Amino acid sequence: MTAMLAVAVALFGGLGKAAAAEPGPADTGAISGLIAGVTKGLPPAPSAAPQPGASAPAGPPQTGWRARRPVLSTPWTAQVSPTENWGYPRPQMTRTAWENLDGVWQFGAAAAGAPPPVGVALPRRIMVPFPMESALSGVGAHYEHSWYRRTFTIPSSWAGQRVLLNFGAVDWEATVWVNGRRIGTHRGGYDPFSMDITAALRPAGTQEVIVGVDAPVDLGGEPVGKQRLRPGSIWFTANSGIWQTVWLEPVPAAHIDSIRATPDLQDDTLSVTVHTTDAAGDTIQALAYQGAQEVGSAQGSPTGTLTIPVPNARLWSPQNPYLYGLTVRLVGGGTPIDAVGSYFGMRSISVVSVGGVARVELNGQPTFMLGTLDQGYWPDGGYTAPTPGALTYDLLVEKALGFNTVREHMKVEPQQWYYDADRLGMLVWQDMPAMVLAKPTPAAQQEFLRELHAIVNANIDHPSIVQWDPFNEGWGEFDPGQVTRDLHTWDPSRLVDTTSGYNHCRCGRSSGSDVIDEHSYPSPGIQAASATQATEDGEFGGLSLVVPGHVWPKATFGYEREADSQILTDRYVDLLGEVDLLALQTRLSGAIYTQVSDVDDEVDGLVTFDRRELKVSPALVRSINARVIADGSQAPA
Repeated sequence: MTAMLAVAVALFGGLGKAAAAEPGPADTGAISGLIAGVTKGLPPAPSAAPQPGASAPAGPPQTGWRARRPVLSTPWTAQVSPTENWGYPRPQMTRTAWENLDGVWQFGAAAAGAPPPVGVALPRRIMVPFPMESALSGVGAHYEHSWYRRTFTIPSSWAGQRVLLNFGAVDWEATVWVNGRRIGTHRGGYDPFSMDITAALRPAGTQEVIVGVDAPVDLGGEPVGKQRLRPGSIWFTANSGIWQTVWLEPVPAAHIDSIRATPDLQDDTLSVTVHTTDAAGDTIQALAYQGAQEVGSAQGSPTGTLTIPVPNARLWSPQNPYLYGLTVRLVGGGTPIDAVGSYFGMRSISVVSVGGVARVELNGQPTFMLGTLDQGYWPDGGYTAPTPGALTYDLLVEKALGFNTVREHMKVEPQQWYYDADRLGMLVWQDMPAMVLAKPTPAAQQEFLRELHAIVNANIDHPSIVQWDPFNEGWGEFDPGQVTRDLHTWDPSRLVDTTSGYNHCRCGRSSGSDVIDEHSYPSPGIQAASATQATEDGEFGGLSLVVPGHVWPKATFGYEREADSQILTDRYVDLLGEVDLLALQTRLSGAIYTQVSDVDDEVDGLVTFDRRELKVSPALVRSINARVIADGSQAPA
């Protein structure tokens, strides 16, 4: 294990005791201090809000699971076990009681349209929440139709409450039965969903849940990102079925469904809109905290929007990612009914024309966004990082190398990942996973829009997300102007980059996009200045280096092959020098280097696919990154 990795996982969980450093292809020892510095001086976590307790027992554990041997292991692979607990999976809406249903489930192939196997043991075992194609799932294969089954018990302390069954994400269509009763169906592989299962529960004893999954991947028309049944080149292994945490939580009959918190820096206020169930006539109370000290509060009806004063607000930024605590209560007749904990960051993002050139401003200041393309794949877990510590790792490396931005490419991460970005101070450009259809049908377009809206709603309160990217290089693109208007309507507080890589389809200028975003390999693209649209380079670089023993079999893809780590580092510095000139001469507002890690056949990462080796000199990368961000963030003379 490299020193870089040892320090990272020791700080953020996953490996525990740091192992001795092994020699790598670059000056990996130097990254240790950089990573340690990332956490030094970070603002404290938000507090004074309801915090989740330990997960209640879910009933007798299933047995018989064995992970398959991955093509490449990571330092976290051996830590995965049926007792692994990822912790509460929804940091922006916490409750004190919950029950984790991750672990070993029964699994089996299904025939299309077959009835659910109620009361019938399935032949195989799968580890949830790893996608079925991954080695860590124990299945290691794709099934278009499949069954998941497990039993559980409900704690007696939950008596008299409603019980919600929550899923972080299931790819793609999930139909749920509890004790033989069909609860409902959800479509969409990247957004969380909940189902009220109370009416299907037995008064006591063992309960049964069955999830039927349909996952056509690229044989269907749904958003799938870069998943393919036959991966290769820039297309990657499919990730089907349950791939994020499953859990239960008790709620009162009248309860809080969701909250939306929108900061207003001009007035030093936070607007809070709360959606509830069966809460007519009750009252919503919202309280904001700085540490343990209350700084503002408001109350009103569940159908209104509350305005909380946040005087002398501490602004959230990559340099100071301060998070306030937030408590939302539902009160009836003066008696507390329900309460959830959350947090928020006070920040703004906008495009401002200065001297006839549009630029991106964070909190009213020009801010150059320099980041990496992050595809979020793991050689052992696929879409799912092997442990919580692993989930944080790429963000930690990016921050330590001096980047302030991540473009989350063709994938939506678990809520914990965005919380990590919030607390580390990383700006996020969030892609919508693309459809595979060159000309999507009207039905496919509507499904895309429905899933896009759900993804926006699920992630709308994260201060780290500053930009939505609905389309990439024209893949599956349709009616870009209307999609842009929809996004501005759903979320007027963020930028919209209608088509990242607009030069591949020339549709960004007239779409209403806030930015024009060109892709160019390996050198960054030259942007034409505009008074109304900021300019970005959403992809450049792609410098490849094969590190023997740390690559996918026969992996060779990249845009420029380098012979060794020193040459790779020198070329990186050269390319960032070009970005620096563009920032100074054309007021380029952001640039995304491809990419943070190798993925499947791609070997153009700054770290290897197994996250064991850093390919570049961290000191040189951090130095040039700091210069580019500083030069690109200069106010006009």
